[in-house]
Amino acid sequence: MSSTDGTDGSTTELSARGLTRTYGTGAALVHALVDVDLDVRAGELVVVRGRSGAGKTTLLNLLGGLDRPTSGTVLLPDGRELTGLAADEVDEVRRTRFGFVFQGFGLVPVLSAAENVEVPLRLQRVPGPERDERVARALEAVGLAGHARQRPGELSGGQQQRVGIARALVAEPRVLVADEPTGQLDSTTAAGVMDLVVDLVASRGIAAVVATHDQGLAERASRVVTLHDGRSV
Repeated sequence: MSSTDGTDGSTTELSARGLTRTYGTGAALVHALVDVDLDVRAGELVVVRGRSGAGKTTLLNLLGGLDRPTSGTVLLPDGRELTGLAADEVDEVRRTRFGFVFQGFGLVPVLSAAENVEVPLRLQRVPGPERDERVARALEAVGLAGHARQRPGELSGGQQQRVGIARALVAEPRVLVADEPTGQLDSTTAAGVMDLVVDLVASRGIAAVVATHDQGLAERASRVVTLHDGRSV
């Protein structure tokens, strides 16, 4: 499959075919995701919607290499099949191609905002001076340049989520995967985070897949994928 098969010539950053994930066996078998196809292109915000238990988080985990499907494939632009890579290769793809944002923020309480943001760069062994520069740029991009030394407990919920977004973007990923990024925020703060995600996708040309119940974000998406009982409808 071509890596530039979008109708506008954009790169297809992820291509999922027949993604299926089951848990348990026999009478306890649960079909969390069933035969889902999805292409995600650069510069595109894809919103995944559905009731709780519909399969949103399962889909994001499979797309991001956090879990392996029972069947089906996830293809990268270079033709590699993410679902067929060895564990260490999957780890490398996650570090270099993906940025993750979680509903629960996922920040380390004892680290400052800057230290939380630089974690992915430390894992990549980026040299100190470059690391400091990229962290500063990432915090500035999310409007937190003046909060670098504050710890998560000293920040509001919206600010913590912005730190999480900065951490996801500091390694310059090609795909942003976000699971209910506004789920714990009030409507005003959520709107600000939504603005940030939309603007970053447009300005950086990254692909974003966001699971959300937020109607406002869905209305601003390039595409909306609705899941019901694990199936795309």
